Amino acid sequence: MADKEDKTKGKSGTKADSDGSRRAPIEISVASVRTRVAQVVWIVCVLFALVLALGALSYALEANTDNGLVEFVREWAGRVDLGIFSIDNGIKQFGGDNGEIKNALFNWGLGAVAWLIIGKVLDKVIRP
Repeated sequence: MADKEDKTKGKSGTKADSDGSRRAPIEISVASVRTRVAQVVWIVCVLFALVLALGALSYALEANTDNGLVEFVREWAGRVDLGIFSIDNGIKQFGGDNGEIKNALFNWGLGAVAWLIIGKVLDKVIRP
């Protein structure tokens, strides 16, 4: 029986599918991994920028603060503003009429732009 060839093996010793065709080996290269990681980093940074933009928009439109979605967006915007772009103690503080709205639009707007810049720079550094 040693002289019989295993029917699941082809000439190169790779296993064949049940229909007799051979499967190509899965090749994972460093370049493909780096490309995928760069894409994930870019998507995360875009999502952070989107959260900040939606948070600023919720202030500009004077959205209902009792709404769970508005609370969620504002809470996450406060987390991803890095403390630098905070509406309470951000880069620029406005006072007077509509000061809170101006703070949100200015600081979180800058934060959104900063996340997009950070994401694009990291994408270019990570991608091969």
